[in-house]
Amino acid sequence: MKKILISVNTWETRAAITKNDRLQNIYFSSHATKQLERSFFNGIVTKILPGIQTAFVDIGQEKAGFLHISEIDRELALTRMQDTISIVDEYDEEKQEEQKQKRTPLDMSKILQEGEHILIQVSKEPVYEKGAKLTTCFTLPGRFIVLLPNIPRIGISKKIDDREERQRLKNIVLKNLPKGMGAIIRTSSLNRGEKEIKQDLNYLLQTWRTILEQSKKGTPKEQVHEDLPLSLAVIRDHLDEDVESVITNDLNTQKELYKFIKTVAPEYSHKIHFFQEPPLLFSQYNIDKQIEDALQKKVTLKSGGSIIIETTEAMTVIDVNTGKYAGKANLDDTILQTNLDAASEIVRQLRLRNIGGLIVIDFIDMNTSANRQKLYRFLEQSLREHDKYQSVVLKVSEFGLVQMTRKRSGKTLIQQLTQNCTCCHGLGFVKSVKTMSYAILRELKLKLLENKSAKNATLAVSLPLFDYITENEYDAILTLEKEFNGIITIARSPELAQEDHKVILK
Repeated sequence: MKKILISVNTWETRAAITKNDRLQNIYFSSHATKQLERSFFNGIVTKILPGIQTAFVDIGQEKAGFLHISEIDRELALTRMQDTISIVDEYDEEKQEEQKQKRTPLDMSKILQEGEHILIQVSKEPVYEKGAKLTTCFTLPGRFIVLLPNIPRIGISKKIDDREERQRLKNIVLKNLPKGMGAIIRTSSLNRGEKEIKQDLNYLLQTWRTILEQSKKGTPKEQVHEDLPLSLAVIRDHLDEDVESVITNDLNTQKELYKFIKTVAPEYSHKIHFFQEPPLLFSQYNIDKQIEDALQKKVTLKSGGSIIIETTEAMTVIDVNTGKYAGKANLDDTILQTNLDAASEIVRQLRLRNIGGLIVIDFIDMNTSANRQKLYRFLEQSLREHDKYQSVVLKVSEFGLVQMTRKRSGKTLIQQLTQNCTCCHGLGFVKSVKTMSYAILRELKLKLLENKSAKNATLAVSLPLFDYITENEYDAILTLEKEFNGIITIARSPELAQEDHKVILK
């Protein structure tokens, strides 16, 4: 069974989703840092770059957000470009496709003007040097549906595969949805009654009306709406019949959760529980240890095999190894079972580490195409059943490689919890003591050549470099003294980092 654990402290809130006591998802919210994703702002267009069809919008943050033309809703784009295409039937997919083909190419410079005020939503948090990613294709997530207030389109989760159920849900939404709006029907709506779905929809419609009112009253660059706080957002996105209990260590949070659940899902209000510390809530359920494990490259499988996860700027690469697993049958069955175990764990790790973009998995080579097909179907099914983010998986190649993409959403776990090492600066390695020592000696020689009048030189180095130079290159120092007819002093400086040094000439 699943549990939702919410740990609240003065400095941050953390929420964990566990299944059979294994960590599945982890979320963080620092009280000192404001979350921007899904927030609405009264933005000001500061710059338009027609060459890349992008506008930069000031939303009052350190960096301007960027709005690509693909993130501008159709109605706004067509209205601004004075397109004559009419929207006859918003939900007729065939007519929509015909209209798509008739559309003229969109031009950002004709849609927006510099200095213009525009209601905008943050779709992705700022990452590294990039500002927030913005959109006018607004979305308001609920328990059962995602409201699209300005996009007249109905989408249904692919995980709902029964035709009759898909049609039933679509009819319910169409019946209660105002004209000109759309919705995405979430997997959680499966087998839900009209009353529950209508209640969720009305809650979202009221939220949208509040956003429009606040936008009219608000000033430029002002935030007019922000998403639910972490504790409530996790309940909205994860609370269902599979959740055994919702546990928090904070009495105020418990009251907020109870009030919220009473409004959106009263049938689950009995699942809220208070945890009296000590011990700490996350320690009691071994969450902190599992978070530390999720920051490591190597993940050990139950079977004895292992996977290695390494992320670059371009993609994430995952390598599968048999490790200690010897199996009980022939070699092919052993390899297949290891690959299946790895596939199951990889789905969990992608979700837990919040890894998105291009992913390449190097499974153990399999000789038969039947086994490769089994692995492909298992991986695809696991992603469909256990991961809410959209992914596309290609079939296993003859080399045992699987290429896939997974939708990005916010920062990865590593980006949230770590920073670049001050020694290696993100490389993952540092130069050896020997290599650094030789580079320092070359620098010393160059400075003596450039300053031939200098008779004394002091070389201040860290302890490891001092030990290496004095033990292994003392003759080199004597040779330099003889060559330049001076005195060279090697000084230990404990305050210096391993790669730092100082050369002082007199």
